[in-house]
Amino acid sequence: MPLLAYLTCAIVWGSTYFAIALGLESFTPYGMVAARFTAGGILALGLGFLRGEPSLRKTDWPHLILVGALLLAGSNALVSWAELHVSSGMAAIICALVPVFLALFSGESIGARTWAGLLLGFIGVGVLANPLAGGIHLGGVGALLLATTIWSFGTLHGKHHIRGSAYLKQVGVQMLTAALIGHLIAPLTGGYLHHGLTPKAALAIGYLALFGSLLAFTAYIYLARVWSPAKMGTYTYINPVVALLLGSLFLHEPFGLRMGFGLIVILSGIALVQLKPANPPKVGEEVSV
Repeated sequence: MPLLAYLTCAIVWGSTYFAIALGLESFTPYGMVAARFTAGGILALGLGFLRGEPSLRKTDWPHLILVGALLLAGSNALVSWAELHVSSGMAAIICALVPVFLALFSGESIGARTWAGLLLGFIGVGVLANPLAGGIHLGGVGALLLATTIWSFGTLHGKHHIRGSAYLKQVGVQMLTAALIGHLIAPLTGGYLHHGLTPKAALAIGYLALFGSLLAFTAYIYLARVWSPAKMGTYTYINPVVALLLGSLFLHEPFGLRMGFGLIVILSGIALVQLKPANPPKVGEEVSV
């Protein structure tokens, strides 16, 4: 189950950078926040009630609201705004800093193997980013770094303060918190739409609400409970690979030898973090073959 949740975050959220870029053809950043999280929040709460999940604990409510505001109305909106100025692939690459920030902020004791894996994965992301290419929008990069910091802090806050197993209801409250903030801010920041609603933008919002919000965010909340921050956060190393592949397939962006090498380096770093070394047999213990 944790591995399935991890792969869901890695693959689905890798595709959402592409979907956000499509949605921004019509929506403003906070218009997108309002639209996707209103739909996603209603779906999550409805499914939670249909599945007979237990009631939310009163002590969890303030933390759910805070995490929803930080992760979805704060970090996610910053990513959407940044994609007005940088490519979806570049946004995914910069957000790959999440596992590093999670490891630093959590204060967890992690060994040399994990640090080596985090560093190797980040080097691979750097290979994909090709920082020597130039033409980077500093405001967009700054927004993404702030988004990554907020996301890491909010994740750890939820991990430490939110309990219970009503995952869908918890996700619903967090998404509806973000939706309410989006509805309040959107009219003050250019409205909901800056252009007529296109079919591609409408489909993108539907995909973001159903898969990016309901499915992947629920998986993420569950994963944050059962895995360590450093191990869990490596899903962001896979996001850029998915985003760049989608850009190559649908936007005809190049995918060459450098990107292939970066992919190998990233997967090697993830393997160091995710795969546990075999424990040597104890003295006197037989080795089965």
